[in-house]
Amino acid sequence: MTGQPDEGWVRAARTGAVLTVSLVRPDQLNAQTPATWAALRAIGEQLDDGVRVVVVRGEGRSFSAGLDRSVLPGLAAELTALPADLAEERIRGWQAAFRWLRAPGVVSIAAVQGHAVGAGAQLALACDLRVVAEDLQLRLPEAALGLVPDLTGTSSLVGLVGYARAVELCLTGRAVGAAEAVAVGLAVSAVPADRLDAAVADLTAALLALDPGAARETVALLRSAVRNGSVEQDAAERAAQVRRLRTLGS
Repeated sequence: MTGQPDEGWVRAARTGAVLTVSLVRPDQLNAQTPATWAALRAIGEQLDDGVRVVVVRGEGRSFSAGLDRSVLPGLAAELTALPADLAEERIRGWQAAFRWLRAPGVVSIAAVQGHAVGAGAQLALACDLRVVAEDLQLRLPEAALGLVPDLTGTSSLVGLVGYARAVELCLTGRAVGAAEAVAVGLAVSAVPADRLDAAVADLTAALLALDPGAARETVALLRSAVRNGSVEQDAAERAAQVRRLRTLGS
């Protein structure tokens, strides 16, 4: 993808087992539109088994300042004019642009600098891992606008920081900086902005050094642990280990 306006200002580039997805609207702090979500969804639909790591980044000084406010009135009018079930189906399509970042067999990393606000924060939260620059300002201000986070952000946030902290962050809409993001589990590391790409490259290399099957099974177990009870999760571990042993023994 070329990152032109009619393609949502999104560009994807594949190098071996690594797919890098870039938001390329730096003059608008990578503000998103429905075209952005359509482009992201299309990338997810074209994902093949050879991709093991997806890196999501934003060009310029900010990851993404969220929804382009200029399109909000039109979106609101469009959704309110539809029957509720059709409006929800439209949002489901937008959510698909984010949900594929946890596709089986893929580990996704968000490289986040500067502002990650609203839809930008939710795009970062949709990834498995976040490496952040020290100038991070992550916010979820939807409630202050009379709205809710609806791009898969609520489940990701609660899974990362717990219910009480998620409530506090969403209802105050306050900014989370880099040090706090690491402390509460939103980010795996914080680095100077000029080291962000190198830190993500190091993490990517570490992930690719693992046996692909073991990595896939481990990530699947960790994802299922969020929703499974202990009995279900213990069973999932047993089944995964038997599959690994048979694979290694064959």
